Amino acid sequence: MPALTKDLRPSSRAVARPAKVATLLAISPYREDHAFLRSMFRHSHWRILGTASGREALPLLRQNSVRVVICEKDLPDCTWRAILEELSRFEDPPLLIVTSHLADDHLWAEVLNLGGYDVLMKPFDPTEVVRVVNLAGRHGAGDSENLPAAASA
Repeated sequence: MPALTKDLRPSSRAVARPAKVATLLAISPYREDHAFLRSMFRHSHWRILGTASGREALPLLRQNSVRVVICEKDLPDCTWRAILEELSRFEDPPLLIVTSHLADDHLWAEVLNLGGYDVLMKPFDPTEVVRVVNLAGRHGAGDSENLPAAASA
């Protein structure tokens, strides 16, 4: 008698393409920032790394291929400007997004004029964070094959 069930396993001939992964480094002394970013991008191909200070960020930047850095405006041991200066030393520097509760036109102009990518106002708007990070990821990608899958808010 023929089997009534169908084998739904993929054929051994089918080769699954690995998902493209891009790394985002969050530099913030606020644990809730790290938790928020991880929750926003948990179903995407973004890998989220987090650290509380600039000093802790440097080894992570050297050991990982980071595409985007989200950095709190004022860190315990430095500022976003110091992080941007460190990023500029990389052959293919990650894009910097600055975050602040006091984000205003002056900060936005300063970040862009010095080579940063964008500014995100806190408290975070989930839709805006996902939009800006995904655009930064695309902007920083060398080709469309390396783009991470977009996350949605």
